Amino acid sequence: MSTGLEFRFDGGATWLDLLATRGRSFGARPVERLTSPARLAEWLARCELAPSRPPSAPDLAGARELRETLRSLALAAVSGAPASADAVADAARWAAGASQLRLVEGQLRRESPVSSDEALARIARQALEQLTGAERDQLVSCAEQDCRWVFLDPTGRRRWCPSPACASRGRVRALRARRKAAAKR
Repeated sequence: MSTGLEFRFDGGATWLDLLATRGRSFGARPVERLTSPARLAEWLARCELAPSRPPSAPDLAGARELRETLRSLALAAVSGAPASADAVADAARWAAGASQLRLVEGQLRRESPVSSDEALARIARQALEQLTGAERDQLVSCAEQDCRWVFLDPTGRRRWCPSPACASRGRVRALRARRKAAAKR
């Protein structure tokens, strides 16, 4: 049985999954999934970004701040609107703390992040790479006005995010509109 607090990992990239840690962001009752430092630790672990030091309350606040910064950049990219200079500067500040990959015994390796800030920096860097790279054209925003989650859609055919609830609501609304239009004829 779903509580609505389950993490989503179907956005196509870790940074997009971070956006999904707050559901129905534009509705009357948003769903916050990062409710505690322990939940942030769980989410980071599931993304293979578990830091050596467990997240603290300030780390949780930072994760939420980064999430909303990236959300504004993603929505601007999808709509073609100019991105906020403050959001770009904030995301760049976050990304600056990302560690580099290393070659260890001929294998490309990345060490576990030491802190939540380093884990979030990696996410910010991924977001900026995607928002400025070729995949930016594959970003789509869910058509449900209370959701508007941004996700990757390589096919270019999706109207709703991978959430069955959004697709269901959208299809029901479309069916009602078609019936209403047919009744007027």
